[in-house]
Amino acid sequence: MKRAHNFCAGPAALPTAVLERAQAEMLDWHGKGLSVMEMSHRSDEYVAIAEKAEQDLRELMNVPNHYKVLFMQGGASQQFAQIPLNLLPEGATADYVETGIWSKKAIEEGRRFGNVNVAASGKSLDYFAIPGQNDWQLTPDAAYLHYCSNETIGGVQFDWVPEVGDVPVVVDMSSDILSRPVDVSQFGMIYAGAQKNIGPSGLVVAIIREDLIGRARAICPTMLDYKTAADNGSMYNTPATYSWYLAGLVFEWVKEQGGVEAMARRNHAKQELLYSTIDASEFYSNPVSKNARSWMNVPFRLADERLDKAFLAGADARGLLNLKGHRSVGGMRASIYNATGLDAVEALVAYMAEFEKEHA
Repeated sequence: MKRAHNFCAGPAALPTAVLERAQAEMLDWHGKGLSVMEMSHRSDEYVAIAEKAEQDLRELMNVPNHYKVLFMQGGASQQFAQIPLNLLPEGATADYVETGIWSKKAIEEGRRFGNVNVAASGKSLDYFAIPGQNDWQLTPDAAYLHYCSNETIGGVQFDWVPEVGDVPVVVDMSSDILSRPVDVSQFGMIYAGAQKNIGPSGLVVAIIREDLIGRARAICPTMLDYKTAADNGSMYNTPATYSWYLAGLVFEWVKEQGGVEAMARRNHAKQELLYSTIDASEFYSNPVSKNARSWMNVPFRLADERLDKAFLAGADARGLLNLKGHRSVGGMRASIYNATGLDAVEALVAYMAEFEKEHA
């Protein structure tokens, strides 16, 4: 069976080896005569699946022992409300950095629950760059600092971690978790929607320092209290069992590839090839400042947008799928997460050269 090259921003490509294993285990998991989708989440078999997934993620990211790893539902967007309900006391202020659509959504939701200070914004830079921290207007006693490490739509990514003293740093890593090493101890909380580098949609993973758990406001729903999830092994209610199982298979796959360090080497090679192709051309362009370019989501435009439909049609015909840019910005976008191989990027740049030769 021939697999297409999938450049979708999310739900994104999954490793073929993971899909094949899930296929093989679909009807009969390890000789038990049933699918993981049919298992009780309280069964010994499923608890073992869940515990191994957590342990593998801890190993991949070197998660310190004083952090909880939670597997929850609702996606990253639910965290936009869940974070202030748990971490922003009445009357306190949280600092947010605005670098694109997803951080803007987090700010809008945060304001529903308390005081939000936009410490820095890339708006004046057309969201093509990240304001240097020297220009940030931070709150000295902020409850936390929130930022999005990688904006999937604009293709803007932090290559540094903000330094804000004792203020907990909360980061949305939905689209770049596991793509290169991070020092978990620099953060109070890391959270990530699963559907890019972790697995299928329906799951959000949160890595939270233990001292930040148990602070939820009285109005916080039980299901949104991090303590509820932590005290119940992320199983206060029936979790997204199959998504959690598939996430565990992805963690195993990343380990087999050599871990996050190996992913970083692969991802560096992919983004370097694609950006160098764009920069060497007068037909394609990328507006993002070079020191803020995303390794995961590469937006680009053609010199004549009237050629967009033809470009996309030709790409689809060659099995290069989901290259259309987000509706809010237009153009093209190639999402090159961990499961998208260098061969996919090589096929894309070959097609880009062919299309430019025909239409330039």
